[in-house]
Amino acid sequence: MAGPVKVFVAVFLAAAALAACSSATDTDTGAGSTPRSGGTLTFALASDPTCADAQQVASNDSIYPARQLVDSLTDQDPKTGNIVPWLATSWSVNANATSFVFHLRHGATFSDGTPVDARAVKDNFDGIVKLGAKAQLGSSYLGGYRRTVVVDPYTARVEFATPNAQFLQATSTLSLGLLSESTLAKTPAQRCDSVIGSGPFTLDHFTHNVEVADVRRSGYAWGSPLRQHTGPARLDRLVFRVIPEQGVRTGSLRSGQVDGIGGVGPPDEPGLKSAGFTLQTRANPGIVFNLQANLSRPIVADAAVRQAISKAVDRQQVVDTVLSSDFKPATSILSSSTLDYTDLGAALATDLAGAKALLDADGWRPGADGIRTKAGQRLSLRVIWFSNFGPNQTALELIQQQLKAVGVDITLKEFSIAQGQSVQKAGDYDFSWGNLTRADPDILRTTFSTGGANNSRLRPGPLEQALGAQAAAADTTTRAKDAAGAQKLIVDNAYSIPVFELTTILGLSPKVHGVTFDASSRLQFYDVWKS
Repeated sequence: MAGPVKVFVAVFLAAAALAACSSATDTDTGAGSTPRSGGTLTFALASDPTCADAQQVASNDSIYPARQLVDSLTDQDPKTGNIVPWLATSWSVNANATSFVFHLRHGATFSDGTPVDARAVKDNFDGIVKLGAKAQLGSSYLGGYRRTVVVDPYTARVEFATPNAQFLQATSTLSLGLLSESTLAKTPAQRCDSVIGSGPFTLDHFTHNVEVADVRRSGYAWGSPLRQHTGPARLDRLVFRVIPEQGVRTGSLRSGQVDGIGGVGPPDEPGLKSAGFTLQTRANPGIVFNLQANLSRPIVADAAVRQAISKAVDRQQVVDTVLSSDFKPATSILSSSTLDYTDLGAALATDLAGAKALLDADGWRPGADGIRTKAGQRLSLRVIWFSNFGPNQTALELIQQQLKAVGVDITLKEFSIAQGQSVQKAGDYDFSWGNLTRADPDILRTTFSTGGANNSRLRPGPLEQALGAQAAAADTTTRAKDAAGAQKLIVDNAYSIPVFELTTILGLSPKVHGVTFDASSRLQFYDVWKS
């Protein structure tokens, strides 16, 4: 077996592919002004964060507050894709990606004073595996986890039973962010309201459906080298206020009640720009907004029905009608800013005649009201969606019209983010609407593998093999081919109906400076200051 591949500064991860992310527009540091410390920044969220524990959250509005509380072993440069040191100063990976040795920086501590050491790494990774489905993302990143060995107080070796090529990038995500032993000892529910990390902010309070408040941690001195300064965060206080109504969020920004808002609605973009507010945008890598099929439902189990629905969706019309020029129609299940994305746009072209022909051949005949029937059953399907992105309902209502034109009826049912896992587990739906962000193509395994979330209720087959192969391939060329194969299987079989790529659009007061996006388009507030 070949010896370990040593990495001391950075690992290059297909920079050319991730360069598509570099259109990110970060707020500048204020022309002619000097960053200063102090003050409170209030940022409005569209939905309740649900949990303060970075290891248990998945939605953007949950991730934004949680990210400020935890650090990760590594960080990922959003412009180049390089993996760079953070809590780990260096690392090595063996030839088949089953062993990862991390050398930790000295002096980093959790906010309760305990050290960030090799024992903490072991306890966190062991704990994430035990959390299982509650750590939806992190437990998937640790697929095939065998153990973490404490080599010495500041050296940890993470071992996997099978190759896990995506793991190094996963260590840059908040889902594998490190928490104190006192937090790990709590129940998962307790951790959602009280959590201790090593990050630049500490949790002050969390009032569900109202706000989350973080306060600056004094003595913090181990920020990622990708940040703009060193030492403690610049802000004294960071408040995330829950304001579900899009118009109220925009009005709160205009009136100065909040300093920034997430989920700027496309209709609000021109007005905010003309009023002097900063619009900061970045395309999200990962799984695009899509209709994910639930194959346990009899009608949707029919591939012809799924493929006809895919042909009937006019993705460009959705973007042109509901969104803005900042968004793109989907050309794969992965967004074009994701590592190893494959362009399958031709397979996702709108084809109404083809959709009707598929349904005709499958025995679905138009009824008196235009909706098709087969053996006395209407082609009526239930779509669930979640209130985490303003244009969701409008986009789905347009898709509803598009599908009706070929004889497919869909009913829409809204749920809160907090209800997401339980609703999807119950399976009382035909399609679920949503997206999932990550800069690595292994997000497909997290979503579609029978060992992952598998909300599609897929059985082992060619897709499972392709997803496993891309996760195991240490060679980047081989991995790209396997990831391309997985994307093609998902699109060709219409296990998912990709619709559009998500772009994160922030509205910021001109007094706010230094907000940055990480490689997964999550927000970093460490460098933020107000003039």
